[in-house]
Amino acid sequence: MYSGTYRSERFSPLDEINTGNVRDLRLIWAYQVRPSNIGGAGLVETTPLVVDGIMFLTEPPSTVTALDARTGKKLWTWSPDLEQDVLHIGFPQVNRGVAILDDTLFVGTLDAHLVALDAATGAVRWKVEVADNAAGFSLTLAPLALDGKIIVGVSGAEAGVRGFIDAYDAKTGELAWRTYTVPADGEPGSETWGGESWRTGGGSTWLTGSYDPELNLLYWMVGNPAPDWNGDVRPGDNLYTCAILALDPDTGSIEWYFQYTPHDTHDWDANQIPILFDANLDGRERKLVALANRNAFYYVLDRESGEFLVGKEYSKQTWAAGLDGTGRPILLSGTEPTKEGTLIWPSLQGATNWFSPSYSPLTGQFFVATRLMGSIYYKADVEYEAGKPFLGGGEQALSGDQAAGAIRALNALTGERQWEFPLQSPPWAGVMATAGGLVFGGSNEGNFFALDAGDGIPLWNLQVGGAVRTNPMAFAVDGRQRVVISAGRTLFVFGLPWREPEE
Repeated sequence: MYSGTYRSERFSPLDEINTGNVRDLRLIWAYQVRPSNIGGAGLVETTPLVVDGIMFLTEPPSTVTALDARTGKKLWTWSPDLEQDVLHIGFPQVNRGVAILDDTLFVGTLDAHLVALDAATGAVRWKVEVADNAAGFSLTLAPLALDGKIIVGVSGAEAGVRGFIDAYDAKTGELAWRTYTVPADGEPGSETWGGESWRTGGGSTWLTGSYDPELNLLYWMVGNPAPDWNGDVRPGDNLYTCAILALDPDTGSIEWYFQYTPHDTHDWDANQIPILFDANLDGRERKLVALANRNAFYYVLDRESGEFLVGKEYSKQTWAAGLDGTGRPILLSGTEPTKEGTLIWPSLQGATNWFSPSYSPLTGQFFVATRLMGSIYYKADVEYEAGKPFLGGGEQALSGDQAAGAIRALNALTGERQWEFPLQSPPWAGVMATAGGLVFGGSNEGNFFALDAGDGIPLWNLQVGGAVRTNPMAFAVDGRQRVVISAGRTLFVFGLPWREPEE
């Protein structure tokens, strides 16, 4: 699935490619992604899935393609009929992947539909409208497949939508439940919204969640409130924006929540991948969920109860003096957006963003691609108009020589930094750890590289000729390990050269 397993570790247990031989990695095949069918290039941010020797990937904005994983030969392609004026306010034409359950693929579309496809042929089995694209809703995430249910979230907070998480019957497409991320009047949390501001409160759910089948809890992340930068029109903490929700997957009920950034005014979505792991913390075995947040703090929570356990700054930030004993940020004065502009780290794109971190269960390390960039935040007056940007300001990023990036390895239990690998500019690519002792990552400058997970020393690098804006993944075919990345508009598959087995 999108993050490898329900725990979202993005860790490959394959070890054929390792620290001793990664220098021999070479290109096996490549696939050229097609231009968008509604105009514009779109961005390739897909994580392919490989099942029984077939690779399934998405091409922007919402095309699904099946390839022979051995050779890259195209087997079939399906594209939805999208209008030229399809809305995508606040995000580019992207799709991050599919889910698969038995012999059916599931994909969300830019015009806010969920589609089930026959995995063998690409034929449509069912299609449902999740929400109204004309109001600003869209689907850009890879769905999550559970037992008999497909879970999706929506994009659209920058258009002032009211976000939600949906579960659909995998066989029929019938809606099983819907959980809104912004409570209506009288519902728990509604007291954190002033007046009628909840109606246009944002709270997008645009990235894939995680799942614990033993606890039967689904973990989903919630994005920023709307309008983004003018908090005057929505006084209060604005639950459940910038939060993690633990949901009952059978009913959608919220079992617990934790809000990372109350009353966010810097567009610091909590839409990053939550990683589940188990460890001994303070002499007690605990089930944990860890997140490197866009707001520049790393968090560890008890995933049974939502109890805050660990919080530590992992990237440069200038908005908080730290976190209190409950995990709530201790705000510094003078950090709100203003009409004149306020310089704050991190930028609205965050200390990290949608691209995936990784966790190694072998070493207990948490790896995250980190953005080191500040922004001047501006506030402006705003009125809601359906299907239009609902922002309340903007930002001017400190790019060029004032911006950089790094791959950082953290102790997953404490957040303490173990090493970093500097990057020339803030990254838009995720990372993947492997049982071979490697961490794969990419850069805007077109480098795809492998680091030693123990110390961050670079062991292999290839200039692939286009910006890397996605997550690495790995699979095996015919007993041979492959590593996949996309750059520019090309998907690359790497492996080791064939050698005759030794007697």
